[in-house]
Amino acid sequence: MKILHTADWHLGRYLHGVSLLADQAHVLAQLVALARAEAVDVVVVAGDVYDRAQPAADAVALLDEVLAQLVVDAGIPVVLVAGNHDSAERIAFAGRICRERGLILRGTLDDLSPFVLADAHGDLAIWPLPYVEPLFARALPGGEVVDDHASALAHVLARMRSQPCSARRSLLVGHAFVAGGSESESERPLSVGGSGAVGADLFAGFDYVALGHLHRPQQVGAPNIRYAGSLLKYSFAEAGHTKSVSLVEFDAAGLASVREVSLAPRHDLRIIRGRFADLLDHPDPQAPRDDYLCAELTDREPVLEAMARLRAVYPNLLELRFSALDAAGSGAAASGDHRRQRPEDLFAAFYREVRGEEIGDAQRRVFADALATVQAGDGADAGRAAS
Repeated sequence: MKILHTADWHLGRYLHGVSLLADQAHVLAQLVALARAEAVDVVVVAGDVYDRAQPAADAVALLDEVLAQLVVDAGIPVVLVAGNHDSAERIAFAGRICRERGLILRGTLDDLSPFVLADAHGDLAIWPLPYVEPLFARALPGGEVVDDHASALAHVLARMRSQPCSARRSLLVGHAFVAGGSESESERPLSVGGSGAVGADLFAGFDYVALGHLHRPQQVGAPNIRYAGSLLKYSFAEAGHTKSVSLVEFDAAGLASVREVSLAPRHDLRIIRGRFADLLDHPDPQAPRDDYLCAELTDREPVLEAMARLRAVYPNLLELRFSALDAAGSGAAASGDHRRQRPEDLFAAFYREVRGEEIGDAQRRVFADALATVQAGDGADAGRAAS
């Protein structure tokens, strides 16, 4: 039995305002070709199919086309579960009808039954488990034991294991953050104000656990518990990653092997470093100039219109950083994601870039006073709205 494990497509994703849909279609064509060439018995998609709960029409159309090529044209069954980015109800729509054609769609926790495939060695039970939100796990019978992500997943898995199943081999398709996994900044946290992590021990008894959520391909907890990783690089923090899908083989005893197969992006996502003049006048002749790029400038002085001038050479330049200036100051801009930075650090970086000098104590106090006034006004507006 041969299974193609993939996850975290995030169809409809934008990167710095640029739609990645054509890039996603490019690698999904490779995925379909690989499934055909390897004659896989089933494709499993472990959640975050879309990038948001209400996907755009063109993202839905792309998913429809890919599933039609796999299920209808190639006759390959697909097991697809919802992730935390997806709408559970939208993923589950028409699930009972699609099942007759070999397309297993699971978004909600209403159906926890396995999808069974057979080969010369007997049956393989594939258990599709969508992202388990504690609120919905608590609504299941016996759900009073649920108080966090770990207890929610344990409760749902216990209900799955209680169902009769004669298959000796088993595979779980799930979407969760398993403790010990390596995170990336492009993943949406599963929990606000607390931990969304679950222990690998919850998956004991399954021959293979095909996971989604973490964007770096990796095993966690045990060799048979694996993340396939995202379809593409979705942040510059992932520039060093190699994106892939996993080819999983079962023999008579259970899991036999796992092989990562790399995907070739339409545009790679890279970070280029150096002085402005060098990057502008001497681009690397071996590297495609139309890749999605972040330029990290080492100049110790601001450069006028750096982004516009560099884009004449690198048309898909998406982000600009001044590493030397950041190191000399607060380092606020070095992390690359403004949402993770303090307002005062963002303003200090802005002041430095505009004025070419470090912000002083007097200017910091003026900004702090202005920020406090704005925040006080927001709190008052929220109170009036609540009343």
